[in-house]
Amino acid sequence: MPETTYRGRRARSIENQHVRVTVLVEGGHVAEIVRKQTGVNPLWTPPWPSIEPSTYSLKEHPEYGDDAEAKLLSGIMGHNLCMDIFGGVSAEEFAAGMSVHGEASVASYAIEEKPGELVMRAQFPESRLGFERRLALHPDRAVIDFHETVENLSATDRPIGWTQHVTLGPPFLEKGATQFRASATRSKVIEADFTGGKGYMKPSEEFNWPSVPHLDKTFSDLRVYTGLPVSGGYTTHLMDRKVEHAYFLAWSPKSRLAFGYVWRREDFPWLGIWEENYSRTHRPWNGKALTRGMEFGVSPMPETRRDMLARGSMFGIPGYRWIPARSKVEVRYRAAAAEAPAVPESLQWSEKDGARFD
Repeated sequence: MPETTYRGRRARSIENQHVRVTVLVEGGHVAEIVRKQTGVNPLWTPPWPSIEPSTYSLKEHPEYGDDAEAKLLSGIMGHNLCMDIFGGVSAEEFAAGMSVHGEASVASYAIEEKPGELVMRAQFPESRLGFERRLALHPDRAVIDFHETVENLSATDRPIGWTQHVTLGPPFLEKGATQFRASATRSKVIEADFTGGKGYMKPSEEFNWPSVPHLDKTFSDLRVYTGLPVSGGYTTHLMDRKVEHAYFLAWSPKSRLAFGYVWRREDFPWLGIWEENYSRTHRPWNGKALTRGMEFGVSPMPETRRDMLARGSMFGIPGYRWIPARSKVEVRYRAAAAEAPAVPESLQWSEKDGARFD
């Protein structure tokens, strides 16, 4: 299919009889994964207008805010790649032109289409990294194969952040209704106030999935999206070290749609869960966003590069990944969607079917 537009953005799509996948040329975001039988896209579309990041400027686009997140927010959608940092930037990096979550989320990608496959390539000059992502549809399945290759173009070993920032939104995401499952074990609430005083989780508290501790000493189950009128938060979760593949899945009782990702645990040992429930009132949020980020990657917490290196590890597991000098590393993971009358309890990597909800 030729280049098209999606919500006013340059895009490319591939599809089979079960699923349609659309990616954005600028930012490389996976904007939609539509299960055709339901017509539902589980991925988040922001409630503000989207523009190409290359056209963003603070002077001409104050509606996106005035901080290091503004350029990212001007074009963010669905599943975005965080590289070579996961989180904020220092004052010096911001002054030098870096934005939150690194270059990958605002870069322009060359996209080549092959039968049932999209090949996306970009270079991140400040990070000295080359990147390729291949998205391929399984025949007769609503399963998408992702194959990513990162090349260190420099002559020095590099520690990097590398997170798949998958964000879900309405109509798939409903307060008090949408359910979640994950191969999570030891967990922790982020140390900082992530919500501007509107959070309910107890900062820095360690716990076992899925019972997150509250400030008032009660608990809630992270397997069900909150029903609170306004809230926000971030928790990190170590994936089960006893199994080869990790996963998360989400299920909508209204659409009876199950959706999730499965990956090699050694590639991405952490799952971060970000909740934004109408709590952010500054531009461009304006108290109108309902999201849940299911963010699997090599880092437990969204933080600056300096803080990532200072943290080093959590629960004995590293919080970043080394890319050796002049070398390439590869990862594979899969997304899947299926109609389901009840919430599945797991999502399994399958050599026959690609991925299977159980």
